[in-house]
Amino acid sequence: MNAQVGVIASYDFTREAELRRWFPPGVECTLRCTEKVLSYADNLDLVTRLGKSRLLVEPTRDLVARGAEAVAYLCTACSFVGGAAGERALRETMTGHGARRALTTSSATIGALRAVGARRVAVVHPYEDPVDRLLAAYLDASGFEVVALTPLGLDAVEDVYAVGERDVLDTVVAGDRPEADALFVSCTALPTYDALPRLEERLGKPVISANQATAWALLEAVGTRAHGPGQRLLEEAHA
Repeated sequence: MNAQVGVIASYDFTREAELRRWFPPGVECTLRCTEKVLSYADNLDLVTRLGKSRLLVEPTRDLVARGAEAVAYLCTACSFVGGAAGERALRETMTGHGARRALTTSSATIGALRAVGARRVAVVHPYEDPVDRLLAAYLDASGFEVVALTPLGLDAVEDVYAVGERDVLDTVVAGDRPEADALFVSCTALPTYDALPRLEERLGKPVISANQATAWALLEAVGTRAHGPGQRLLEEAHA
């Protein structure tokens, strides 16, 4: 029988086709979205609203009813905005409503960075202040030293949906630091599947993205491996 996993994404998720590229044959992935946030004041208000654990109750129940063996909340800022306690509450909500194994993009990122042996991390992100500082605080509390926070330089949070692979490549290269063991590309709205091996070859170090880390951790939870040729996380974690 094929492995079955479930993904809960924020209502505005646009990278489903790319996310599925990490899933190998034999894995059935069902995706559900949270309810739509109709209005918000700024980036912090939006991700705070999306970080409420009640939003995961009905999607989790539905995914479990459809046979999901593990469930992930696929949203980076929504899962780190409440700090470690907020992230833990999201996972506890999913397990409390039937998920045998649960994770978030933020917890998956911590696992991925540890898997590649990172201690000092350079971060590329699309967030407005203070969301970027909350990300740095979350990583710091998880045992990493953040050596750089490099924004994509967007005028508005909605502009993230127009970011292309070239934008990601250029910003990650500019955001690298010699002292960084690895780079983290935060936000599930960014295109990274094809960019990761190119960046790792150029920079000579692991580059972890939000969607990659989530797919990797979700598949690990059901005893299988993510598919991504030339991506260090998917090679070194099993070396």
